[in-house]
Amino acid sequence: MMQRRLRWGRLDTFLLLLLISVVGYLGYRVEAGLEYRWNWSVIPQYLLRFDETDGWTTNLLLQGLLTTIRLSFWSLLLALPVGLAAGLLRTSLHLFNRLLGGTFVTLLRNLPPLVLVLIFYFFLSDQILPLLQVGERLEAAPQWLKALSVVLLAPADQLEAFLAAVMTLALFEGAYIGEIVRAGINSIETGQWEAAKALGLRRWQLLRYIVLPQAFQKMIPPLAGQAISTIKDSAIVSVISIQELTFQGMELMAATYLTFEVWITVTLLYFILTFSCSQLAGWVELRLRRSY
Repeated sequence: MMQRRLRWGRLDTFLLLLLISVVGYLGYRVEAGLEYRWNWSVIPQYLLRFDETDGWTTNLLLQGLLTTIRLSFWSLLLALPVGLAAGLLRTSLHLFNRLLGGTFVTLLRNLPPLVLVLIFYFFLSDQILPLLQVGERLEAAPQWLKALSVVLLAPADQLEAFLAAVMTLALFEGAYIGEIVRAGINSIETGQWEAAKALGLRRWQLLRYIVLPQAFQKMIPPLAGQAISTIKDSAIVSVISIQELTFQGMELMAATYLTFEVWITVTLLYFILTFSCSQLAGWVELRLRRSY
């Protein structure tokens, strides 16, 4: 199918000029109405700073962005198998499995994520993780393992809170992914199920070789949206002092009083991260569409 070429018209130019005018007017009202003095020159030093021993290194905002990336990556990595299991339970032939999957999805989707963060933080960080002695084991580990933990997870003194945040986000996002998986499985035509059964395939073979490969292609757009939601939902864990991007933004704003500069920068960093994810998902979807 031939795709229609996109053209830039007069209406596009008008809308762009209108948007620029609105942004400029809002900036003028902030400066004139609130007597705010913009100071963008100091923002770059909170992204990167020069250290005499280490050279150029990340500062507060980029450190928070990297923590957000780590938090979102591990949460989504755990949420995918949780969501897949929940979706398979929701479409199971056994009533107990459907009730189990439905209870999990309904309970997690209908509770505020902030409440879940606080419950899991005080339960996991105070009751379960101390029994595992995660922080103590990491403190006694070799130096290379500590450095690897800082890069991939968090420092030893923040590791328990980080793991609690990851588990909470994984379960919360997994409930939504479970519904995406359920909808994807149910979208496959009944005729394909019946044809596979006529060939003597077991249910797990039917799901693995016929249903899930087709359903996955349909699930890419909502899964990409859920990945972006995971990045945005990670800001919630700032309430338990996880030093991600929103937490660092609040700390920097309280120290410098650069309210608009800090939050505009934080917004741009979030946008770059989420827009990159959406572009990557679009590329994957296009490649899969061409392969079929």
